[in-house]
Amino acid sequence: MSDEAVKEEDRQLVARAQAGDISAFEALVDAHRDKVYGLALRMTRSEADAAEITQDTFLSAYQHLKDFRGDAAFSSWVHRIAANNSLMRLRHRRVVQAAEEELQGPDFTERGSLAEYPAQDWSRNAEGKILDAELGRAIQDATDRLPEGYREVFLLKDLEGLSYEQIAEVTGDTIPAIKSRLHRARLALRDAIDRFYNQNDAIG
Repeated sequence: MSDEAVKEEDRQLVARAQAGDISAFEALVDAHRDKVYGLALRMTRSEADAAEITQDTFLSAYQHLKDFRGDAAFSSWVHRIAANNSLMRLRHRRVVQAAEEELQGPDFTERGSLAEYPAQDWSRNAEGKILDAELGRAIQDATDRLPEGYREVFLLKDLEGLSYEQIAEVTGDTIPAIKSRLHRARLALRDAIDRFYNQNDAIG
């Protein structure tokens, strides 16, 4: 079946599902479940997370089906929901990992001495860690200020490692458009990093 034929079949199923035909939505799920799961698996590298994201994605799609106007293909719309769910899952995972690392302290012997002395002097690293944290916040702020389309492409390509073809599948945009947005996003972030270092050099 050609791409246009698939899109037309999806449009008919969406129209029926929006009119209350549950079997039509089930047909949409059957048609797109594997690709949604594959995208979530590529982004999270976890079969359990991918399965939950797939379930959440189609639940969200069903809940917002009446808002779907057909400006993009149903596949692109549902894949974008999956990508956003995957990104949220990854951000949550990083927060949890950071919290766990924060709670991990040095081990002590029964006598109360350090079981293993740190290889580096913590006091000498303190200033560097502060600068790293400040740089991270500067990059995060710059990322948050990017237009949505630019931020999405940057996150999918540079943070999650998706190929241009995979990003095109998610966003429904052409590869040249994606490359252009990614280039501009990288320039904006590079400018934010330059400003950060210039500001710290001026302070120093």
